[in-house]
Amino acid sequence: MGRREIIELAMRLKPAERFEVAEELLRSVEEVDPEIDRLWLEEAERRLAAYRAGKVKGIPAEDIFGAV
Repeated sequence: MGRREIIELAMRLKPAERFEVAEELLRSVEEVDPEIDRLWLEEAERRLAAYRAGKVKGIPAEDIFGAV
C-alpha cells in the first residue's frame, strides 16, 4: 500500500482517531524526552484547571485562526 492510499484511509477516521495516528507517527520520528512530556502534561492540566475554575477565559478559535 502506498503513501497516498494510507493517507486516504486515515482521512476516513474520526478526528480523534486521526490525531492518535498522527501522534504515533510523530513519535516514531522524534526524539522523545519523557521529562518534557511530563512537564507539558502538568502544564496542560494546570491550564485546564485554571480555565475550569474561571481564572482564565478561552479565546474562540476563529479569533486565533480566522475564518476558514
